Amino acid sequence: MTRILLLSDTHSYIDDRIFDYANDADEVWHCGDFGSMTVIEELEKIKPIRGVYGNIDEAKIRTIFPEVLSFKCEDVEVLMIHIGGYPGKYSPLAKKEIAEKKPKLFISGHSHILKAMHDKKNNLLHLNPGACGKSGWHKVRTMMRFTIHKDEIKDLEIIELGSRV
Repeated sequence: MTRILLLSDTHSYIDDRIFDYANDADEVWHCGDFGSMTVIEELEKIKPIRGVYGNIDEAKIRTIFPEVLSFKCEDVEVLMIHIGGYPGKYSPLAKKEIAEKKPKLFISGHSHILKAMHDKKNNLLHLNPGACGKSGWHKVRTMMRFTIHKDEIKDLEIIELGSRV
């Protein structure tokens, strides 16, 4: 069983409560727009991080994290892309990668809109944790946590960190 804390779009801001949730996770997954190396360094002190770079991330972050990340967590194929869209509105890159990799879980960020949707056409679960930073147009800072056990994705929780302002 692997407990995941999923976040995106920190934009250089890291709420102290993120660390509390990270302590209860096995891994932290970040779907891009870290905003600064400080966010990465602080999270790495607590748990291993998997992630992708986002459109605002500097060159150094882009050398650490890829644009597209495909991996297996337990028996679940995972695909992560910062600008990936969502079922019925995938980005061209996401369409291509989903067709090739056939993930069971597709994660994207960028929109600052929290979504959890089943994609029947591609037989996958799509997650976007929204944004947990203070930059952007979202009103509430959000992230997700869930568990992967063998081939099951379960216990999905939405976490609200409060107002953006």
